[in-house]
Amino acid sequence: MSRTMVGGSLVAAFLTMSPAHAQHVSFGGVALGARPPEFVSALTGSGMPGDWKIVEEANAEGGKALGQLGADPTDDRFPLAIYMPTIPSDAEATVHFKLISGKVDQAAGIVMRLIDRNNYYVARANALENNVRFYRVVAGRRTQLATAAVTVTAGSWHSLGLRAEGGRFTVSFDGRVVSTARDETFPTPGKVALWTKADSVIHFDWLEIRPLN
Repeated sequence: MSRTMVGGSLVAAFLTMSPAHAQHVSFGGVALGARPPEFVSALTGSGMPGDWKIVEEANAEGGKALGQLGADPTDDRFPLAIYMPTIPSDAEATVHFKLISGKVDQAAGIVMRLIDRNNYYVARANALENNVRFYRVVAGRRTQLATAAVTVTAGSWHSLGLRAEGGRFTVSFDGRVVSTARDETFPTPGKVALWTKADSVIHFDWLEIRPLN
């Protein structure tokens, strides 16, 4: 095990791990109020850091979910919960989530090929805008690569998937492909993360990662 810098904090990072098998990550075995040890909190933008804690959630696996509970309304606040194993560049990640609240935004996302807190790809679903968008984030600045009009319902469980295969990206919502895009900015293996925006309070039920090779 080696160490790396994420969001300016020294954290344990399993940089030698590049899992070649499918993973299903859920939170039933983690104590209430704790943050799962495989995840590290980071922040893109400004505002308060994310408040990532295990919460009771009757309809989640094991009766618990990982919540982002901080409701700081700073518009360019993007809390991340980074899953620390390094994932192959060609992979598919899917998250099961519920939008709880938010006045500025109600947005949840899945990040792939994360290099650090300011450089990655993210697909996100937004209940206030009723759309799913795909962004490239470089030096903390977002560039939209694809968008789709989709009904995103607060208080209901949804799934959001991002598939990366070479320079081609496919975004799915509730099991249906909603957009595709091409980009070559980040071609290498990286990390997967959970993502929220501004005052979005979100419960994340599980995360699935499936390498494609």
